[in-house]
Amino acid sequence: MNSMFKRHFALTAGMILISFVVLAIAFTTLSYQYSIRDQKDGLEEKSGYVAAMAAQVVTRGDELQDDAFQYYLGAVARLVDTDVMLCDTEGTILFASNDGYEVPEWQGRTVPTEVLAALTDSSDYEGTSDLGVFNEARLVCGAPVMVEQGGRNVLYGYVLVSVSVENMTRLWQAFASIFLFAAVAVMLVAFISSSISSRSLTRPLKEMTDVVRRFGMGEYDLRVKETDRKDEVGELGRAFNNMADAIALNEQKRSEFVTNISHELKTPMTTIAGYADGILDGTIPPERERKYLQVISDETRRLARLVRRMLDMSKFQSGGDMVLSQTEFDIGETLAQVLISLEGKINGRGLDVDARLPDSPLLVWGDPDAVAQVCYNLVENAAKFAHPGTVIGVSVSTRGGKAYIAIRDTGETIPEEELPLIFDRLHKSDRSRSLDKEGVGLGLYLVKSILNDLKETITVTSRDGVTEFVFTLTLAR
Repeated sequence: MNSMFKRHFALTAGMILISFVVLAIAFTTLSYQYSIRDQKDGLEEKSGYVAAMAAQVVTRGDELQDDAFQYYLGAVARLVDTDVMLCDTEGTILFASNDGYEVPEWQGRTVPTEVLAALTDSSDYEGTSDLGVFNEARLVCGAPVMVEQGGRNVLYGYVLVSVSVENMTRLWQAFASIFLFAAVAVMLVAFISSSISSRSLTRPLKEMTDVVRRFGMGEYDLRVKETDRKDEVGELGRAFNNMADAIALNEQKRSEFVTNISHELKTPMTTIAGYADGILDGTIPPERERKYLQVISDETRRLARLVRRMLDMSKFQSGGDMVLSQTEFDIGETLAQVLISLEGKINGRGLDVDARLPDSPLLVWGDPDAVAQVCYNLVENAAKFAHPGTVIGVSVSTRGGKAYIAIRDTGETIPEEELPLIFDRLHKSDRSRSLDKEGVGLGLYLVKSILNDLKETITVTSRDGVTEFVFTLTLAR
């Protein structure tokens, strides 16, 4: 029973079988008891009717042995499909019928003592007996024949009405056979339905298992087909497909990331090695060595930036905190230091800076180093994509207990459909692929991650070539 289908089918079939067994036992017991009770009630009614009729005969002055009366009793017995017996107070049989016909040789016999004792004690009898004349046990009900004499009722004899238990049992067996046939038919239908239901449940799960197994081996284009169902299986299929789409997208980005990193690392390393070899073997004349040593220094710093960003992303992805502390610091001073550190790059691209910083210290809560990295990445990003000769805007404003820091540049407009993706890990928009030869799509992802850790927000807008990033910090005072 290792498969889900076998377990589900066995459980369902077992429950159905147990239910029908319990139902069969209950039906058998109740139907048999009902049949017996119904027969007993009928016999009691008939014995009372015959006893009353016999009392009227005696009251008229006739005898119970009267031929006309006994013929009448035989006719009644045939009509109601019972056997009638009359006996006196000593239990001597005066009249007896079998299958509605009188049996003269039974006359003069005595009913069994236990039957007579029960009639004497309670004036009524209900039970099974052969009455000493039948060849089988019969269901018997008895009633006294009471005759009014001298203003009081006098016992004149007894009436015993009986019916064959075998006939009643055959009737009950016929009902039981019908029930058994119906139960078997219903169980077969239930078993077939359970088998079909179990297979319809396990078949898509087996298909999903195969897809998951192959997906885990690298076939990222596989998807589950059972997504149009409205039950839990359909929900599972849709959830898997959503997960598969996300994994496939991440795998695509990872592949692009590896390609970009390989290219970005290979290019400066090739440049460094080439110029270093040229200086060592004398290919580059001594008067030009300083120029190419500067190139080697710039490429080395570029490598350091790439490695640092990769390490930052790895630290964050592994569960490390980008924010190590929450202290008060002056956001204006932090922005000023960032602008000074990026002065060379800004001037190198012929850009101006419009810095609108607070005249007095503006204290905010946060991790100074982490916020400095946010500011550095955003200003560096603006310097990369601003058109030469334009102005980079840096401003700070306060509102509602928050400081709003805005970094603005004028360059290419970011397409509207790219804006929701711009903070994704490894994402690079079309304009960054065309202009940013150094980035690998990590800077804005790290910015978003740091601000999320600080429980702060960042938004971006890009219209008519003006792109502006605005992030918040909580004011300390």
